[in-house]
Amino acid sequence: MNHEDYLFPHSKIRDIQDCLIRNIDNSIKKKRNLIVHAPTGLGKTAAALGPALKQAIKENLTVFFLTSRHTQHKIAIETLKHIREIYNEDFNAVSIIGKKWMCPVPGVKELYSGEFADYCKKVREDGKCEFFSKTRKSSKLTPEAKKVFEEIKSINPIESEKVIEICRQEKLCPYEISRELASNSSVIICDYYYIFNKRIKEGFFLRTKNEIGKSILLIDEAHNLPMRIKDLASSRLSNQMVKRAIREAKKNSYDDIIQQLLKIQEALNDFSNNLKSGEEILIKKDKFIEALTSDIEYEQLIADLEFTGDEIREKQKQSYIGSIASFLDSWLGPDEGFTRILSYQEKKQPLITLSYRCLDPSLVSKDVVSDSYSSILMSGTLTPTTMYKELLGISNCEELSLKSPFPEENKLTLIIPKTTTKYSMRSEFQYKEIASIIAEITNLIPGNSIVFFPSYHIRDSINTYFEKISRKTTMLEEPNMEKSEKQDILNNFAKYKQSGAVLLGVTSGNFSEGVDLPGDLLKGVIIVGLPLTKPDLETSQLIEYYDKKFAKGWDYGYLLPAFNRSLQSAGRCIRSETDKGIIAFLDERYIWKNYYRFFPESWSIKATKDYNKEIRLFFHIHI
Repeated sequence: MNHEDYLFPHSKIRDIQDCLIRNIDNSIKKKRNLIVHAPTGLGKTAAALGPALKQAIKENLTVFFLTSRHTQHKIAIETLKHIREIYNEDFNAVSIIGKKWMCPVPGVKELYSGEFADYCKKVREDGKCEFFSKTRKSSKLTPEAKKVFEEIKSINPIESEKVIEICRQEKLCPYEISRELASNSSVIICDYYYIFNKRIKEGFFLRTKNEIGKSILLIDEAHNLPMRIKDLASSRLSNQMVKRAIREAKKNSYDDIIQQLLKIQEALNDFSNNLKSGEEILIKKDKFIEALTSDIEYEQLIADLEFTGDEIREKQKQSYIGSIASFLDSWLGPDEGFTRILSYQEKKQPLITLSYRCLDPSLVSKDVVSDSYSSILMSGTLTPTTMYKELLGISNCEELSLKSPFPEENKLTLIIPKTTTKYSMRSEFQYKEIASIIAEITNLIPGNSIVFFPSYHIRDSINTYFEKISRKTTMLEEPNMEKSEKQDILNNFAKYKQSGAVLLGVTSGNFSEGVDLPGDLLKGVIIVGLPLTKPDLETSQLIEYYDKKFAKGWDYGYLLPAFNRSLQSAGRCIRSETDKGIIAFLDERYIWKNYYRFFPESWSIKATKDYNKEIRLFFHIHI
């Protein structure tokens, strides 16, 4: 392989990586799409960015590298810097994170995304944002902003954090400067929503002079894309939001609006009147509209709330009234591929939530991918590729599944079929038995271990017994941890690489994805149970929908997403060619045919109840 043909930024290409690069290059040149399961260590970023950039420069295209992880932005920028240094290619690249996270206005980080968008639009239009006014005038950069723009452009490719730092010092808007950079860039590194949120995409493309037909989409960690799209296309309303909106209206003396909000509150109360805590029901679109429109047209109600919300945002950043208007507008959306659910929870105060949930991500992704020049979807847990192809509605598509580049003998993968967290089997006996097995395994492992549980409740129930018998220091993940809190735990965890510590986390939690503990920092991962929950109403609707569409409702709507979360957590263990460690799946269901079939074919798996012997032998050989 000639490195220059693919702008590959490293001296050595592994055989499996060679296959990945050629397939990506071929798909882009033929304007086709590619879904590729590429395990950790293949160097997906370098393998994709080089060929994509080569074609973009040749055909005057734009590469969008889409990722939800800020750490991946840095890796992509570093890769592009290497390409520029090695091949002396003349191109620009920009890293753009969410507009809210770039904004230097104090307090905006506390706003919900929709609230921030409305607030930002209002203060810009009214000329009340000093950062925007100093950056743009009549849609063009001010002389001062143009000077800073040229300075930043000269050190391109540049990380978003550096752009934010420079603009904050100069009291300019980092997003507007980044957007200007994007208009002159061959590569734009950004979150999924810049492409898959229709409103954001249209505005961004208009202002950066991009076209989807001239865009190569490189979608990193693509196993997250279906859920991200569904979340972007969904909306919710709660009685707590309505209560806050009523207080907001009273504070600002909007008496007519108070009456309309009380009617919304009454409708939520009436719908949930006979529900017990934890119960859910389906709500028809027209039924909710009828409950609000005895004395006003629905469209007029939305307009009144929107107008009031805008007026309130002139005095404060946030408006609950404006947020309710946005929900009411989204409620008018289609029924096909969506579900409408009302849920009731008895907490300190009753919580009533009305949700308009997207079930089918292909309603968004199908046209976006089809209209793009070429789309490459990559992940280390993109199996089976056919499922993602169908879920996302991707046509004109190749599928590729690659083996791990790491020596299989460096990893011991066990299934221990002695216990289960199956809902009907949960008991103190099971929890005590699981705790005993975890303690045995982690005490045997010469170093650090992470144990992933299906939920915090199960984790805490088992830890009641585990902490009494473990000989090692234990650490607990907490829900919704800040980035700094996560890093503090990882830093502390790393200090125990010799004596060993045990981090007790949750599948799909803070440490199951996007965390690297290479070398001696992690020697074992234990997956306790399957992260299958008792199907709620949304899951039931999803299963029914995918049964009708693919005759695979149970697999696509329930089993596979949960199983892939287990695989994602297992992937924390082996992160480089020299890493050595064990992965243990602790639940009898993993040997059942209906679940075992979801393991990657290339994995060497041993099911055993004599796990002590296997673990001792493995570490005897590899230490």
